[in-house]
Amino acid sequence: MANISLGAEVYTWFMRESGAAYENQLGHMIEMVEKAGFEGIEPMHFWMGDLTDPIKLADKLAQHNVKLAGIALVCDWNNPEETNDEKRQADDAIEILKKFPGSPLCTVQMPTGRHDLEQRRLNLVANVNAVSRRAQDAGLRCSFHPNSPDTSINRTEEDYAVILNGLDSSVTGWTPDVGHIANGGMDPLTKMKEFSSLINHVHYKDWDGNPEWTLMGEGKIDFLGITQWLVDQDLDGWIICEDEADKAIGDPDGVTLHDGKYCQEQLIPIING
Repeated sequence: MANISLGAEVYTWFMRESGAAYENQLGHMIEMVEKAGFEGIEPMHFWMGDLTDPIKLADKLAQHNVKLAGIALVCDWNNPEETNDEKRQADDAIEILKKFPGSPLCTVQMPTGRHDLEQRRLNLVANVNAVSRRAQDAGLRCSFHPNSPDTSINRTEEDYAVILNGLDSSVTGWTPDVGHIANGGMDPLTKMKEFSSLINHVHYKDWDGNPEWTLMGEGKIDFLGITQWLVDQDLDGWIICEDEADKAIGDPDGVTLHDGKYCQEQLIPIING
């Protein structure tokens, strides 16, 4: 039986002035997530501000009845092994998550170009597996999240084949981001079926190809069909809305409320059966 919760990602706020407009305002985002009716929030580790303190974070979440739906660890991972700074960031995120049992560590590579592609894909896999192994040893669940900018090395069908087949499934799963899959030229549900055994966390964003993102429910992604498939697959985990529509640059609060309403009206009935 499926056990699916719905949450929101903070990147919707980060889009404005590359994070400067909402620096150290994770508390505000938690408040908006509650207002939108989401159960959880997924912050990015490097952008948590004062709430990297797990006691402060737990207090703020409890005030608004919001759960920590995971932490996104964003690193370059361009070398065969983690740099000292990358290891420090990963270990810090792991330490925070140890205070929140059940909340996953979501590994994300910062796009830095498609040069030296073959070697750097192998480096990425090695780093993600190493971080995930340490996280699992600490009792955490892990999930790798590909993305699709032109500078990403995990955006095409070939990238997915190399990277997802290279993941150590004993220590990490996969977060299919349906919008990024479409933006990379693939059908989201087809790709999810191909690697279904890896799925333990999911990201939703809408895509219309004009040129990329649009508000949830206004693009070409079949959220209803994908959600029903996840229910049928007995997903035990989070679906995280990470809206990157242009409107979020000026009004991330409004976009989050829009997405919450869409989820309540369209997705919750499917999840609840």
